[in-house]
Amino acid sequence: MSEDHDEAGADGHARGGIQSLDTALLVLRAMAVLPGSVTLTDLARSVDMPVSKVHRYLASFIHAGLVAQSERSGRYDLGPFASELGLAALARNDFVNRTADVLPELSEATGATALLSTWGNGGATVVRWERAASPILTSFGLGSTLPLLTSASGRIFLAFLPRKVTALRLAVELARASEAGLVWPDLNPDMASVESLIARVRADRLACVDGRFVPGLRAVSAPVTDWAGEAQVAVTLIGISEAILDPAGSAIRMLTEFTKKLSMSGPSRGG
Repeated sequence: MSEDHDEAGADGHARGGIQSLDTALLVLRAMAVLPGSVTLTDLARSVDMPVSKVHRYLASFIHAGLVAQSERSGRYDLGPFASELGLAALARNDFVNRTADVLPELSEATGATALLSTWGNGGATVVRWERAASPILTSFGLGSTLPLLTSASGRIFLAFLPRKVTALRLAVELARASEAGLVWPDLNPDMASVESLIARVRADRLACVDGRFVPGLRAVSAPVTDWAGEAQVAVTLIGISEAILDPAGSAIRMLTEFTKKLSMSGPSRGG
């Protein structure tokens, strides 16, 4: 029997497709939702499939570059081609395109490196990067995923996205911080402290991190919001000077004006 299924669905529209491929994509979708690399057994359990079947799908995904396997741990994670697909999809977002078009102007006006992030399966993901005339040394680049709690970009999404969107990433970061006994300069790894941070970021429409998070690096970020007041992208300025964090300074003023101009009018909410 053919695995093609072109019969009409309940809504009258032709469904079409290949059943085995649909099943395989369930595995890939599960990997996208999981917070990190995963063992074969745990992945099979999460999609309720036999281990042998999931292993065959993973082998094909590895050949296509959609999945990668760690030689050391044997765990599986999304591969380089999955990142390329994700970045391509994110880059087609109208908010991304409109903001990216004028990002060089903001970088030139402020003299700071500017980056553009949007929310992906792995969290705040860098999709554009405009380096200043005097570039800074950093490991960040296109496709980098930024932490929710300890990056300026991540804090914008934490404050300006619905809680259900950020809940899984937030739980993972809080759990890791608690296990490691971490306490950040302006934040404790507990929900009371997180709620206070969210309130501050939403009130200021800005998120900042200073050189105590990444030595020597300062960052300030602001949201470009849609009609519902949710962050579609975060625009972040990074540099080595304390001046970039001055509330009365030109960098924050220009960043605020830049993002407000690109945002749609609507309620300012993030919960």
